[in-house]
Amino acid sequence: MTIVVGYSPSGQGRAALRAALRYAARNAEGMAIASHQYHDPERGLTAATEDEVRAELERIGIECGEVAVHTSAERDIGEFLLSVIDEVEASLIVIGLRRKPPIGKLNLGASARRVVLGAPCPVLAVKDDPLTTVKGRR
Repeated sequence: MTIVVGYSPSGQGRAALRAALRYAARNAEGMAIASHQYHDPERGLTAATEDEVRAELERIGIECGEVAVHTSAERDIGEFLLSVIDEVEASLIVIGLRRKPPIGKLNLGASARRVVLGAPCPVLAVKDDPLTTVKGRR
């Protein structure tokens, strides 16, 4: 089986990537990275390339042989993630969430809500790492 991780170079994406790597190693499963579009101040609307994803994996200290990186021009992140889940027949999807102020209820963004409600497999939602969202990365 395969674990899908929703990834962009952000605190949320890196937290999801680390969690997915732990689960993949623990369960001896493959991993597919769904590199979704995000807005980069310098490049505009873009997605992390396979080389950028591999560089992030190396920065974390993980050596991965076969890592499938899926990208799409699809602007709806939720739909893109669901299509990758179906394509690889995922056993788990890992997504990162932004920290939100405590308001006494779970408040998901539209894309996260779409994945949680539409995924045919379990969804692991992890909080972003505040240390990686502040200017520099760990």
